[in-house]
Amino acid sequence: MWQTAAALEIYFISGMEIMMSQLKCDFRVVGSVQTNCYFLSDTNGNCVVVDPGEEAARIIDYIEKKDLKPVAILLTHGHFDHIGAVDEVREKYGIKVYAAAAEKETLQNTDINLSSQFGAGFKVEADEYLNDGQEIELLGEKVRCLLTPGHTKGGMCYYFTGSGILFSGDTLFQQSVGRTDFPGGSMGEIVRSIREKLFVLPDYVRVYTGHGMMTNIKDEKMLNPFAVE
Repeated sequence: MWQTAAALEIYFISGMEIMMSQLKCDFRVVGSVQTNCYFLSDTNGNCVVVDPGEEAARIIDYIEKKDLKPVAILLTHGHFDHIGAVDEVREKYGIKVYAAAAEKETLQNTDINLSSQFGAGFKVEADEYLNDGQEIELLGEKVRCLLTPGHTKGGMCYYFTGSGILFSGDTLFQQSVGRTDFPGGSMGEIVRSIREKLFVLPDYVRVYTGHGMMTNIKDEKMLNPFAVE
């Protein structure tokens, strides 16, 4: 979920493929609030699923049609529209779910993850909880885990250092930032997270956002009205 500056239009494109280094990133827009669910894959078809928000059947169908082999699920945060298909995808492929340790309460509380406000409440438990600055290895690359509170208490961005790919969830959008009027949200924190954790990354880093169009660090440093000084 995002907020826009005046006269800013957000476009949604489903099915666009981008080649970065040896990794390919594709996505599908899923669910009632049009969440980007990403599929990052290597040349062997091994795949990381980022934010399987809703419509598990569509996500699984895409994976099967593309002959992908999921190896992990990354959660940028715990809102219902980013976690709704987690359990079905995890059970189908027998893979681990990763999330920030600071986001455990959000994942486990139906009021904080907003699921109780949009139908039957549900909870998700990650298999491995990550700390700020921790590095894990997926698809043959180091992934730096960046805690970016502001949209939620434990929002986390994932930086694939070898390919220059960042999954920003609902922290950073194209010329916008995530909403901060939900439980655990803070405008001051989200702006600080962006400036101190994301804007220090190389300009060429391509940013895959939780909703809307992809962007890059260079453009956001120049054009984002919420985060530029």
